[in-house]
Amino acid sequence: MDRNDILRKVNILQKMWKEGDLGGELMPEDENPHLDKSSLENYLYFTLPMALNYQRNSYTLWENANKTYKDKETNFVFNPKEVLNHTFEEVQQALVKYKVALQKNKQTEIWIKLCKTFVTLFDGDIRKLFDRFDNDVVKIKHYIQKENKSLFPYLCGTKICNYWLYVIWQYTDRNYKNIEALTVAPDTHVIKSTYKLGLINEEELEKSNVQEIVIERWDELFKGTKYKPIDIHTPLWLWSRNGFKTLEDKNKL
Repeated sequence: MDRNDILRKVNILQKMWKEGDLGGELMPEDENPHLDKSSLENYLYFTLPMALNYQRNSYTLWENANKTYKDKETNFVFNPKEVLNHTFEEVQQALVKYKVALQKNKQTEIWIKLCKTFVTLFDGDIRKLFDRFDNDVVKIKHYIQKENKSLFPYLCGTKICNYWLYVIWQYTDRNYKNIEALTVAPDTHVIKSTYKLGLINEEELEKSNVQEIVIERWDELFKGTKYKPIDIHTPLWLWSRNGFKTLEDKNKL
């Protein structure tokens, strides 16, 4: 692994992303009802569907979430207290209507479990989680991923937790302390791009703990540089999703 060469490629990847050469003018989460950034409704919109964002097309998920939010008959699923006032079947029907839930039993259970957690611990207001820990990423992640993992199904996951916190940072009014503790969110695209850049090898690519390896490698690579690990997530994701466009530094052409 040639650290300097990989950092050079990262610089090119960042430039290509910012100049629109990787696509991604619209990211999946841009499909939203454009609520007040500071509102509870906005925080919940970008939180609950995130727990169902695995092994599926992210663009389709957020399109379906937006349809669900805008439909008066299904909108209640974004209000944890309202969810708990409905039967399992009613919640399921609302989540299935626009295919927010693809696994109708399992994913409805996840959604309801999160709503119970939010109501029990934060009176239905997820913003109180961030306030409680003074917006410190390290403390928030420890609380969700270590201390109360069972109360945050899927949202506590290695990939989803980091990406959820990143989305909250991007689409709400929240500012973090220790933002460098946000790692890359090692989904399939990020893992493939990490391999393509030579930061992991073929043997590591096939390991069951490849997500943890990817996180560690990016943390190590960016120590002492201008980058934070989460900075590279979107460029890596788009690079893989769009077929690994050749990395070209326009300044040297």
